[in-house]
Amino acid sequence: MATNQEFTFIFLTYNEEVHLPRTLAAIQSLGARICILDSGSTDKSRAIAESFHAEWATHAFTNHAKQWEHALTCFQVSTPWMICLDADQVVSKELLERLTTFKSESIPTSINGIYFNRKNKFRGRWIRHGGYFPKYLLKMFRTGKGHSDLNENMDHKFIVTGETTVWKDGYIEEENFKENEIDFWLSKHLRYSTLVAQEEIERMKKLRVQSQERRFFGTPDQRIAWMKAIWWKLPLYWRPVLYFLYRFVFLLGFLDGKQGRLFHFLQGYWFRLIVDVKIEELLKKERESNAGKPE
Repeated sequence: MATNQEFTFIFLTYNEEVHLPRTLAAIQSLGARICILDSGSTDKSRAIAESFHAEWATHAFTNHAKQWEHALTCFQVSTPWMICLDADQVVSKELLERLTTFKSESIPTSINGIYFNRKNKFRGRWIRHGGYFPKYLLKMFRTGKGHSDLNENMDHKFIVTGETTVWKDGYIEEENFKENEIDFWLSKHLRYSTLVAQEEIERMKKLRVQSQERRFFGTPDQRIAWMKAIWWKLPLYWRPVLYFLYRFVFLLGFLDGKQGRLFHFLQGYWFRLIVDVKIEELLKKERESNAGKPE
């Protein structure tokens, strides 16, 4: 039985038996309600979740944005705040201390959202450079004040009404152990590249627009929106090269060691190159299909 009346945790899962034990153990002392929305796990995820007294629900997966939107409403959260995390995002000792003493009345009523600072690891290596740290993610917000951004097909985020604040020392430690196998990483990002390519084509046609205001000196998400608007205007095939050099050289990604250098190459260059290839392929198929239609 949950004793914490300040916040509720919500997680998305799919075959997360390798992640759930450490993720749920890290927050067990908080006594908070834990809700998990699963998309059809076939491993031991449910048994692990129930061993931590987590509530379990299932919903067919379309994309992350729609899955999170469903998660925000299906559990009928009654606490004033909710914390939304992925199964491979672990609450650090520093963040645990903040949450242990958290009181809703201590937060100004104008603030509806709280950004956590992410420490991302790849194959055991903390990625400290290349623009990957600090990295602020909106993960905690007042119940009813946040929603999932359905205009983002892949790069999911939450949007809140009102003001936000940043906990710079409120770390979540993210490490996907499944990605230690290169075949898993490549197959996952090949799937993602198709979704990103389709999304960018929809943006070219004005079928999809940014929900977030673009401001360089705004919130972390507003700054990302500003940078994305520039990215979409850059020429295909050149932009992966420019981004990789910016990230690897200017933002010192080369200092992240062997595993970090591999990560920056794969995520900063290879993945974005594949996206551009798929954009070109999809546009070509569309032109050929339209050419074969009678006028």
